[in-house]
Amino acid sequence: MAAAAIGATRAAAAETDREIVIDPMRPIVDPHHHLWDNPGSRYLFSELLSDLESGHNIVQTVFVECGSMYRADGPAAMRVVGETEFANGVAAMSASGKYGACRMVSGIVGAADLALGEEIRPVLEAHSQAAGSRFRGIRVRSAWDKSPLNGFTSDPANETLLANPSFRRGFALLEPMGLGFDAWCYHPQIPDVTNLARAFPGITIVLDHLGGPLRIGPYAADLNAAFGAWKTAMRELAKCPNVFVKLGGLGMNTFTHLYQRRPRPNSEQLATEWRPTIETAIEAFGADRCMFESNFPVDKLTCDYRTLWNAFKRIAGSCSEDEKTALFSGTARRAYRLSAS
Repeated sequence: MAAAAIGATRAAAAETDREIVIDPMRPIVDPHHHLWDNPGSRYLFSELLSDLESGHNIVQTVFVECGSMYRADGPAAMRVVGETEFANGVAAMSASGKYGACRMVSGIVGAADLALGEEIRPVLEAHSQAAGSRFRGIRVRSAWDKSPLNGFTSDPANETLLANPSFRRGFALLEPMGLGFDAWCYHPQIPDVTNLARAFPGITIVLDHLGGPLRIGPYAADLNAAFGAWKTAMRELAKCPNVFVKLGGLGMNTFTHLYQRRPRPNSEQLATEWRPTIETAIEAFGADRCMFESNFPVDKLTCDYRTLWNAFKRIAGSCSEDEKTALFSGTARRAYRLSAS
């Protein structure tokens, strides 16, 4: 068989193996994805567009900082603004309508070293100037654990970052500027997020990736205990009305045993593994404070975009129509103040 014919046959087989999209007309706001061009890993406009054309009805997305496209020059604290400028350029491309109806990067969450205290104000202002009405807030990656966690452990300074007085002085600037905060932590740190939320009830906090439930390292020895500790912490955090939760990030190797499995898991397998964690979060916070997220391209190591959203739709299958609307679009729009396209 000619090489071209072999390639066409393989492509057709791959397409045949793809899952049928569940509930294809349901509007989805994907509130968490990245864009980067790193050695050996490229996820830019074309790669994102390809995923958004998976068959699900993605109508808007939110870009979340990932250390991408920082400025090469200028004051160190200000270099992060380059990422917002880059993301806003992608948003402008999408807003042209040339690439379809989805409005990619309708919201932007940038990076800033809030531990600089009041000195971070010019950086926050520069972010807002760079992205205008699209700029929605700041994410600080405070994830830390005393165990190695397969290389996921962050700077030890993150252990007490959210309680640091200088950090809190910088954090306080978000409220008068109308900005929110995305919290990225591991589950033993959820009480730190709770304390922060109670100290600043006027600032919207979005807990990324379900609070980073850990199932590797020492936590793998007793998964029931790890789940119990996470569940207790989440229920306490849910008492803070200014906190929203992103349901996702479970495709990372800190959680799923299906990570990088070949053949790749289907949506039924993913739904079975993820359901207890996601349903527990929805029960604690309510659908009006929960939103499904892709966390792409990070979770792409476990499954493709179509399979991911099919898994979420399976998990939400027993929810009411109002709950589904909140989980797939409404909560994200409220948390990030997005106008419906």
